[in-house]
Amino acid sequence: MVIEHHELYKYIPHRHPFLLVDRIVEIESFKRAVGIKNVTGSEYFFPGHFPGLPIMPGVLIIEALAQTAAILSIYSTPENEGSILYFAGIDKVRFKKPVVPGDVLRLNINVDKVKKRLWKVKAQAMVDGEIVCAGDMTAMISPRDK
Repeated sequence: MVIEHHELYKYIPHRHPFLLVDRIVEIESFKRAVGIKNVTGSEYFFPGHFPGLPIMPGVLIIEALAQTAAILSIYSTPENEGSILYFAGIDKVRFKKPVVPGDVLRLNINVDKVKKRLWKVKAQAMVDGEIVCAGDMTAMISPRDK
């Protein structure tokens, strides 16, 4: 199943400029998801992050991975539609290579464990088949009104 850009709003509350996933190209409930982020030279963060040497900030790569995980969690549990996935922990994150304009980030999320509202995932961002960022993430689904 593919989830196009305009459909992402059903799963997460993020909007421009904070929506960092362009589409979901693969998704299996409670198992895995693959998101895509096309990194363009017109991204709002490039003028201020390493001016003259545009590099995507690592925290935004992590955020793109987290948004992909959030989409997977809400997709897997339709009863939680309208809820928010909050970070509870980020572990063993490593950055292997800079992400620059023209790169296409492949955002791989693999579910490690789900316990009620707590999700643990293995996250990996890749460009051209090479890992650029990887780590473990823990998040909790919470109703939006809390």
